[in-house]
Amino acid sequence: MNTPDAQRPRSELLRRTVLVLVSVVIGLGLIEIGVRASSWTWLFAWPNYVLDARKVLAERDDGRSVHDDRLGYRPRPGYAAPGITIDGDGLRSTGAAPAGDKPPILAVGDSFTFGEEVGNTESWPADLQRITGRRVLNGGVSGYGFDQIVLRAEALAPLHRPGAIVVAFIADDIRRTEMRRMWSADKPYFDLEGDGLGLRNAPVPPRAPAETTLTFWQRTLGYSYAFDFLMRRLDLLHDWFGDHIRVHPAGLGERISCKLTARLAGLEKSSGAPVLLVAAYDPVVWDDPRFAAEQRRLTEGLLDCARRNGLATLDTYDAQAATPRPRDLYVLWHMNAAGNALMARLIAGALGDKGN
Repeated sequence: MNTPDAQRPRSELLRRTVLVLVSVVIGLGLIEIGVRASSWTWLFAWPNYVLDARKVLAERDDGRSVHDDRLGYRPRPGYAAPGITIDGDGLRSTGAAPAGDKPPILAVGDSFTFGEEVGNTESWPADLQRITGRRVLNGGVSGYGFDQIVLRAEALAPLHRPGAIVVAFIADDIRRTEMRRMWSADKPYFDLEGDGLGLRNAPVPPRAPAETTLTFWQRTLGYSYAFDFLMRRLDLLHDWFGDHIRVHPAGLGERISCKLTARLAGLEKSSGAPVLLVAAYDPVVWDDPRFAAEQRRLTEGLLDCARRNGLATLDTYDAQAATPRPRDLYVLWHMNAAGNALMARLIAGALGDKGN
């Protein structure tokens, strides 16, 4: 039987715990008000920052992209914005088509191929067109994983009958093959299936409404300007604002991507167009040696798989490293006109007379 003396320590512990929790809540509240007051504007507006960010992304993507049952999404035919023109086939403009009857070169890849942060004629496919004098079809799509890039090549090659196919990637595209959703957009993915691959999440469902994608913490802490401020300073917004769903453990994407090079070899055989696999690099490679070492390992592994499957490859690292300041080849995240011009020269040299 509990005596009053035995109950007293418990009630005292409960009282102290409540006081601590109340103090913490009041302290956090004062920090929130203080940080908001420093900007003044946010003192009177209390949105959910995560939800707002995802809505803005959805509106942007819905404007320039259309849903695709097999790829997840692709550029919207006929879309136009300052510096960006998408033709009726969903390909980014590379400028006026050169004269001649040689078959075109098909370029596929992610945002580095599409040419984010530069105009139509400053992407590397546009530069490649000027160098070779052959029509180059820019089939790059921002945000694609290596799985989507391969599927895009398989979809475009029969339609355009290219004389050569250039498949470009960065190391992060390998990681993206481990995901079912990237940047709030569902995507296809592959499972290892025996000695091959099995396509999953196809047909790909449409984009989920932003309101349905928030976790408990994003629904609550998403309203905190102080927390948003902290995440920005720590450069952690990628995972906080990003709506990503992983289906494979980290590292499995390397095996999946390796097997996808066998599909590219099959495409080379069925289309008769030689395939060139090109490794590009994001700017952090030139800022962080540890990050660079891992990106190089991933890149070299995929290129080695491609060579074992009989594909031609090109690693642009050494050529970039040989420039006075490799970081000067970028705008913010993607290559600038000079960087894309270098890429085009390297690709033109690697292609040689292939596909004529």
